[in-house]
Amino acid sequence: MSPSPHIVTASKLLGEIHQQLDSIVLGKSSVTRLAVTCLLAQGHLLIEDAPGLGKSTLALALAKTFGLQYTKVACTNDLLPSDLLGLSIWDSSAQQMRFTAGPIFAQLLLADELNRAPSKTQSALLEAMEERQVTVDGETRALPQPFFVIATQNPLDQVGVSPLPESQLDRFMMRLTLGFPDADAEIALLRGGDRRGDATRLGAVITADALLRLQALIEQVHVADPILRYIQQLLAASRTGATRPLSPRAGLALLRAARAEALQTGRDHVLPDDVQAVWAAVVGHRLGASHDSLGKGAQLASTVLAGVAAP
Repeated sequence: MSPSPHIVTASKLLGEIHQQLDSIVLGKSSVTRLAVTCLLAQGHLLIEDAPGLGKSTLALALAKTFGLQYTKVACTNDLLPSDLLGLSIWDSSAQQMRFTAGPIFAQLLLADELNRAPSKTQSALLEAMEERQVTVDGETRALPQPFFVIATQNPLDQVGVSPLPESQLDRFMMRLTLGFPDADAEIALLRGGDRRGDATRLGAVITADALLRLQALIEQVHVADPILRYIQQLLAASRTGATRPLSPRAGLALLRAARAEALQTGRDHVLPDDVQAVWAAVVGHRLGASHDSLGKGAQLASTVLAGVAAP
């Protein structure tokens, strides 16, 4: 049975989106695809890498391509929660307190070098990422929709950084790394100059409202019982002799990401290939300790995946 016209149209549109992103982030199509998968699945994204490899450029390119309101916060060791959430100040003309919204009130927030921020400021993100709302001065305020957090994290061998706590890591659907470009991509970068300037001039391929419709379309991607059983077996396999076994929340994140991957391929049903395509990005940072490298998490994820037969 052929997929619905909505699925086919969405797949073609996403192809245009990938083409634009790949013109900015050169030689990293697999990473940009996973980033789009995370956005479609209503997750949040953590990018771990050394400075200067294009993390901020990717975030800006995503915001421009999807027509999202974008803000960037440079996380420093003196950043306060109010610097992120906003605060109430006295309005002498109105003789009352007036709330001034912080940069978190955006559709795409880039928290740059999050692991430099104090733990109290990091914790200010927890409610926002989980509930899509923030509470300031006892009043709860809804965040814009869609709401997508991209945080970057510097390697732990750099000065002034500390591991993100497990509760913070678990709020990110995926953790990715860009890595160094290959030779051809790096030559193209040297020839073409800074890609960030090109990213600022990108036009929107779709609107924020259209993205919301794509995110809703994810729910129409069918997941058969054998796929659900496969995901459950992967979760169970991670709990054998593991110090940090996968939780049901990790399973739900894996399922949403697999649905988003299927949609990008133009299918209205999930295959084991979809689960495997997103597996390492979704579970790698959950399996290892918070101070483990990205490679260690990917290795643990690969071991678990290899031990479970696909349907």
